[in-house]
Amino acid sequence: MPEYKEIRAVYDDNTVRVYQAYCPAIAEEAVKLGTFGSRFKLTRMTWIKPSFLWAMYRSGWATKENQERILAIDIKRSAFDDLIQNAVISSYHENSEISYQEWQKQVQNSDIRVQWDPERDIHGNALEYRSIQIGIRGEAVKKFVSDWILKIQDITDYVTDLRIRKENGEDITPLLPAERIYPHE
Repeated sequence: MPEYKEIRAVYDDNTVRVYQAYCPAIAEEAVKLGTFGSRFKLTRMTWIKPSFLWAMYRSGWATKENQERILAIDIKRSAFDDLIQNAVISSYHENSEISYQEWQKQVQNSDIRVQWDPERDIHGNALEYRSIQIGIRGEAVKKFVSDWILKIQDITDYVTDLRIRKENGEDITPLLPAERIYPHE
């Protein structure tokens, strides 16, 4: 049975929202500048996640060390589409149409990786479909910082409120971002 993959995101004709979690120093500088500044390392791969719940699972709802601040980042939709179209899968699969050596070469030469992980529900349980996260490095991360970001919001208070409500047994589903299935191949 083939795995079922979906990209769910908040998007419009011009933008796609992605989420990232950072330490306070990086997040505060990014919100102030409207992009990432000197505290952000351009030399590292950074992962963007269009799925809110996957980002919450990964960051422990803003409780993990150095992931205490959650940023909602609106990027150019054209850039997001370009990332998806030019990404190399982050791990090799035996049933791939290319050899392991060809895949290794693609990984070495690409600044864009894609990884499909089980989507999560509000409690962190794995769902039956996979959600995308995109890793960018090199020229791609430079473009992300200098050109692709249109807006950055610190949504940590919102995330904290949702986490507390969830922990108190409230159904927070109606309060989640209105993500829709994103068209992709």
